[in-house]
Amino acid sequence: MLTTLLPSSSMPSLSIWELFSFDSFAHAFLFMVLTFLMIVGLTKQFTYVKLRHYAVRASLFVCTMFGILIELLQHFFIYGRQGDIIDVLANTLGCLIGIVAFKWIYIW
Repeated sequence: MLTTLLPSSSMPSLSIWELFSFDSFAHAFLFMVLTFLMIVGLTKQFTYVKLRHYAVRASLFVCTMFGILIELLQHFFIYGRQGDIIDVLANTLGCLIGIVAFKWIYIW
């Protein structure tokens, strides 16, 4: 997740993907993995039964809020980096893909 705070000048540029940059793909992939692992962890814990029952919703909420927080930190505190709504959308899309991946592997 530290790669989300790197200056944009250090990110590789792919001219083939004008609409989908490497940065957006990286955001989506990292948040997909984060959400997937959080759901797995929450469903395997037995201390908080309600949290286990609402693992998908809790993971979506926490990971989405974390993605928004990262973008706010980039915008206000990291020199050479700006918060971007596209990155927030990529983070959220990654969270949703993580949920689909979890359901595909564990439920279907």
